Amino acid sequence: MKTTTTARRRGGYVKGAAAVAGIALFALTACSPSTSDADGAAGDSFTTREVTDGKTEFVVVTNPGDGPVLSYGADSGIELLTEEIDGKKFAFKDMNANGTLDTWEDWRKTSQDRAAALSEELTIEQIAGLMLFSSHERSPADGITDAQKTYLSESNLRNVLNAGPNDVEANVTWSNQMQAYVESLATADMPYVPVNFSSDPRSTAGSGGYNSEGADISRWPSNLGLASTFDVENVSNFATMSSAEYRALGITTALSPQIDLATEPRWLRVDGTFGENVELTSEMAAALVDGLQSSPGTDGWGSESVAAMIKHWAGDGPGEGGRESHTAAGKYGVYPGGNFDAHTQAFLGALDSAAVMSAYSIALDGNGDPLFDVRMGSAYDAGRMDLLRKDNGYQGVVVTDWGVTSGGPTDPDSFFGMSWGAEELTVDERHYAILKTGHDMFGGNNEVGPVLAAFDLWQADFEAGVNEIDADTRFRETGTRILNMLFQPGLYENAYLDLDESRKIVASADKVDAGFQAQLDSAVLLKNDGEAISAADKAAWADKTAYIPRAYNTGFAGAFGPAEYTEAPGLDIETAEQYFAKVVTDEAVLDENDQVVSYTAPDLSDVDIVLVGMASPDNGSNFTGAGRDSETGETYPLSLQYRPYTADGANVRKVSIAGDILADGTQENRSYFGKTSRIANESHLDAFERAVAAVEASGKDIPVITVLKAVNPTVPAEFEAKSDAILVGFGISDQALIEVALGLSEPQGRLPIGFPASMDAVEAQLEDVGEDTAPYVDSVGNTYSFGFGLNYAGVIAD
Repeated sequence: MKTTTTARRRGGYVKGAAAVAGIALFALTACSPSTSDADGAAGDSFTTREVTDGKTEFVVVTNPGDGPVLSYGADSGIELLTEEIDGKKFAFKDMNANGTLDTWEDWRKTSQDRAAALSEELTIEQIAGLMLFSSHERSPADGITDAQKTYLSESNLRNVLNAGPNDVEANVTWSNQMQAYVESLATADMPYVPVNFSSDPRSTAGSGGYNSEGADISRWPSNLGLASTFDVENVSNFATMSSAEYRALGITTALSPQIDLATEPRWLRVDGTFGENVELTSEMAAALVDGLQSSPGTDGWGSESVAAMIKHWAGDGPGEGGRESHTAAGKYGVYPGGNFDAHTQAFLGALDSAAVMSAYSIALDGNGDPLFDVRMGSAYDAGRMDLLRKDNGYQGVVVTDWGVTSGGPTDPDSFFGMSWGAEELTVDERHYAILKTGHDMFGGNNEVGPVLAAFDLWQADFEAGVNEIDADTRFRETGTRILNMLFQPGLYENAYLDLDESRKIVASADKVDAGFQAQLDSAVLLKNDGEAISAADKAAWADKTAYIPRAYNTGFAGAFGPAEYTEAPGLDIETAEQYFAKVVTDEAVLDENDQVVSYTAPDLSDVDIVLVGMASPDNGSNFTGAGRDSETGETYPLSLQYRPYTADGANVRKVSIAGDILADGTQENRSYFGKTSRIANESHLDAFERAVAAVEASGKDIPVITVLKAVNPTVPAEFEAKSDAILVGFGISDQALIEVALGLSEPQGRLPIGFPASMDAVEAQLEDVGEDTAPYVDSVGNTYSFGFGLNYAGVIAD
């Protein structure tokens, strides 16, 4: 027998989905400080307890057995509904205060059924707010701000991008404040919707990919580094452990993985990919999505799951000349090899992701014609969206990349904008055009006005016979998709965080150790002449001296400020001192601006090893407009070598494939023929050459180990011959690099993308075709192609 009653105390909302719906349920560990919470209430009835993080008070409800944990604000006024199931009393949250257990409040129902039911109850204003994905919020330590309250209340925005540091207390207290605030906004006419926090990747150990400051998280290789392990288990471990950390920080959606194919080696976002091989990328992407969206001990979604948002459909990797589509310099992706299908293939194994983010770029074939009829970015390209929605049947959430409705002559006051091909449309028209392609959400938008205007435009066209369905139906279709993304990880049940439990979860010893082991496993040894790197223990280096040269980077001006000059040793000295008796570096002469005039290498008479830390040649970042002079508009080449590269070879295009259509109907020529590269860290090669010269001057046989912190392939010709060993790390820490360089961990990684023979070889390859760049062959005869790597015994077998 079942009974439904209303508990006379403040109620809560439940975590997960019930076993009767085919999904195993487990309590959210971040709100489960006791065994009874983690394993369900000890008796036959749910229990409650009050929790505070010092700023927000909330109630945690623990259901019997595998019933989900619920939590709710202590001042929310929400009531609990109870049901007796198989002799046990379970709690449900009455989120609309009607005294009835509605479909969307019933955690035994599927997430899809709950989402569909709730979508019918939300106002159009609420659904429009759900279609917004906030701009970057960078300071959780500030707590909830007036600006945040404004967009939560006035725009009904609920999807918030957390771009702040990995500070557990700051994230937990901010998250709880935000959740309590939106609970207070719910009324009978405006049903409750929790905040869905999201994050770009924040766990990379070293350079490479997006990252967040703060030590409060386990650190792993970048995607490119995970790919270099060629081991799906490393990806699965990363996904499982990082998703648990995300949930303990309040994050329920991961804006990852980035699975664009890195077929153009100069592209500025290669570091975030799994490399250039379709099969490897597909395998890694599928494993990462599965790991993010499942929880240990379950067959699917659970308390440690986060929604995965794969990006950037249908592949943003083949920017002409490697230029990046965050700025107008790189708004064109080109397919001279006719290889578009390979770029979509990389996504197909991961389409069980809760969400997909579309790309920025305009896709053109080898003749410069649009691949799908329109000369517009992915958000506006119905052809690319039809491939996703119609041809591949994708029913999840589709989100634009950030800023695609901003900028251009109709939006002159925007900070930046990437509305490629839609510059002449008004902001309202852009929102409408994007909805017409099948998108659901607008990245980086905090204002609901243009979304509501798009509703009106849609309805007007429906009444005119242009659209097949009315605007209300179209919006509720999107509302169901977005709400499903919130129901899947159990956000409606348990949105609050127990600070003490979050501290135990984030950066726990098991996660930190696993991340560091993955870093070690990912390191790629390209050269080991004379066994310069061989197995050793830490004691073997304890009485030795190392020399680590210094170098500087002049930086590039960009959208977020002027160029930043930085100067440092190539590897962290304090870290290196943990392994050596002494570490020496260069002396620098500085000018009045504290910039280096000259370096002098130290006396190497007592030095036992030289470790030259070098970063990949630095062409700039996503927002520097790399490849195009901001003052003259002239295009120049991106380069994978340190010394100046003048693009005057036979393989350089004298007429670009892509370019803007000018007022006279002709196409702009973006060729960089005859122009010279601009590299901010040429000093890194100076450091290598200074070290080699110092070794030669010493008359000693001191091994020179080149330690390359790579975010792109690099042309090794400038340093290979005089390196005794070359070790490559993709987004891993200095500590991991040093340990592998000293023989404390045997290298296991292999190249996820080939290293080119020369810049001429780079010019000869086609932007959309992987593994077509002539690889470098080193002085001992090894070929640095995809899949190459050494261990102590020699070449690692495939």
